[in-house]
Amino acid sequence: MSDSSSTSAYPKAVLFDLLTALLDSWTLWNRAAGSEQAGRAWRAEYLRLTYGCGAYVEYEQLVRQAAARVGLPESAPLALEANWLQLAPWSDTVDALQQLRPHCKLAVVTNCSIRLGRLAADILPVEWDGVITAEEAGVYKPDPRPYRVALDKLGVSAAHAAFVAGSSYDMFGTAEVGLRTYWHNRVGLELKEGAPPPEVEAPTLGGLVSWCSRFGASSRNNYTD
Repeated sequence: MSDSSSTSAYPKAVLFDLLTALLDSWTLWNRAAGSEQAGRAWRAEYLRLTYGCGAYVEYEQLVRQAAARVGLPESAPLALEANWLQLAPWSDTVDALQQLRPHCKLAVVTNCSIRLGRLAADILPVEWDGVITAEEAGVYKPDPRPYRVALDKLGVSAAHAAFVAGSSYDMFGTAEVGLRTYWHNRVGLELKEGAPPPEVEAPTLGGLVSWCSRFGASSRNNYTD
């Protein structure tokens, strides 16, 4: 197969959730909360608030609000932000990005503030074609607008792009936009009730490049890996 035909099988762009699909933010939240149980409860409340609030409310405010609602002290969100640059990629994140970089435009679509979103994106050693935050889009995912802002920025239609989700909330938005979705479900989250299933659900990013390499030659109904 020639290089040009091989490249054409890939999507023109791959969009990523940042803080769950690419970075292990779970460990950072758990550490700030004092335990995995407290961190999971805090994170669940934050996700509920963030994905349910629609129009952008300051990210840091939602993090503080979620902490208060689950009984955590003010020191927890302060510790989360103070240690933000300790966010670490999942073990297979960098390899997947480096393999995709020659073939696709790469961007993140993250429910975060511009400041913290760009700091987190810069942790990864990749030249991003776009870093789209909820603050920039004016609304939180899964509203379709953040995904569309990213696609417009890249000049790519939804039919020629893929999305890598970190939680099933994203599937509400990607389904509406028409983005084929790979759910990197690292921590074994349950599919949110009513969420459309992704094309692929996997506990690692190990199958992402293979899936993307067949993107132009296969439909959502004949991917079997």
